[in-house]
Parts: sequence; C-alpha cells; structure tokens
Amino acid sequence: MKNQAGILYIVATPIGNLQDISQRALDIFASVDLIAAEDTRHSGLLLSHYGIKKPFFALHDHNEQQKAAVLLQRLQQGENIALVSDAGTPLISDPGFHLVRYCRQAGINIVPLPGACAAITALCAAGIASDRFCFEGFLPAKSKARRDKFDALKSEERTLIFYESTHRILDSLQDMQTVWGKHRYVVLARELTKTWETIHGDTLENLLLWLRQDVNRTKGEMVLIVEGQSAVADQVFSDETVKALRLIAAELPLKKAAAIVAELYGCKKNALYQFGLENIK
Repeated sequence: MKNQAGILYIVATPIGNLQDISQRALDIFASVDLIAAEDTRHSGLLLSHYGIKKPFFALHDHNEQQKAAVLLQRLQQGENIALVSDAGTPLISDPGFHLVRYCRQAGINIVPLPGACAAITALCAAGIASDRFCFEGFLPAKSKARRDKFDALKSEERTLIFYESTHRILDSLQDMQTVWGKHRYVVLARELTKTWETIHGDTLENLLLWLRQDVNRTKGEMVLIVEGQSAVADQVFSDETVKALRLIAAELPLKKAAAIVAELYGCKKNALYQFGLENIK
C-alpha cells in the first residue's frame, strides 16, 4: 500500500491526428493507476491505438462536481491519475476545473503535460495579431445571448477566439456581422490536423458567402479567430499607401491589391483590405 498521496497528471491529447500525442503523455498513460476521461469510449480508442490498457473513470460536465471528491480520495490514498478530455488540453472549454481546484486545496501534486490545443493551433496559423488575445470558448446557443455577448465584446482590442459547432456556425457568424458589421476580419479554422483541415480568412460578409457556397465548409469542429476592434481603427495609412492601393485595386481584386501594397509599405494586410472595402469604390 502506498504511503503518500498520488499525482494528478493533466494530459493534453491529439485534436485529430493521433501522431500529435507526446512520448511523455504515452509514458504517463502507461504508468498511472487510473485515467479520468470526459468520454471513456473516445479516450479508449486513443489508448488502444497505442496498445495501452488502463481502467477509466468517467468525468464530464454533468457529474464532475460530485465525482471530483471520489477522485480526490483515490489520489489521497496514493493512486496516480491522468486527466484527459475528448481532445486537446483538459479544462480549455472542457471538464476538470473542479477536480483541479479540489486537488490544489488538498495539497495534491498536479503535473500538467503540454500538448495540442485547438485555440492555439488556429491562432498561430491565422495571420492575426497573437501577442494579446482573449479566449471566449463556445458561444451561447441562442441568438439573443450571442448578440449580447458580441455587443459586450464590440470594443475589445485583443484578438478574440471562439469555438463553434457545425450546427450553429452560420447563425453565429450572421449574429456577429449584425453586431460588429460586415467588414470585421475573421479566420475560420475547421477540422484542424485532420484530413479536411481548412483555414480560411475574410471579412464577415465574404466569409458567410464562402461558407454558403459549399455545405461541406460548414462541417466539422470550428475555431474562429477574430481581429480585435482596434486593428483597423488604430491604423493610419499614408497618402502614398492609399494612392498605391487605389491604383493596384483598379487592375486587381482588392484582396490581392492589399496584399501587394502591405508588402511594399510594411502595413497590416488585413487592416489595409478593410480600409479598401470602406474607402475605395
């Protein structure tokens, strides 16, 4: 029988591609006494793929506050436990907060293992400012609640990150456009690390048009990276830059013209594109 308390490992798992698991994560899975999982069947497939067999304990949104005490007791008795979510990093819009809080209050050693996170994966490929960002997780299911959320964030200057489902993506973007206007720049990252991975950025108006052109573009797990309110408002372009944009936009699509001028004059491409939408006819 173990004489000291066990360790709670918080283990990030792949968001799609199973090769994105770390060797350290696999070593921990092989060594712990128990795995607390959001969906034991889903996590079982991952461990089965790597030939690891361990007992599971279901810990999800509907039972976490009640079951966290059970896991805490097992940790106090000396068992080591790995906490995983369905995909990505636990606690990021996933269960685990109550368990981690109880463990910290009880003095249990907590060891986090870094790994995949859909929000960060999307952000680093979006081409939108990443030095300051605000993660907002899943949007409300009802339109009024979503619009209230967008209204509260209307003046937010940091890059915004949202998760959204295939069933609500069009409605959510439409609500976003209603509150923020059609020119706000958004990058939609879909099915990250999977076969049909797609990362597409445009203004809200154009992004909605693009999605409606092909129903397959609305399927899968979505991350939305939204440019902060000040990205355009605070950008001032020289007369020479504006003149160049007008001349090139007369011969090429505005989006391509903005990319060329941004490269020539060291401007933000997305901000210049939005400036063109609002000022160049």
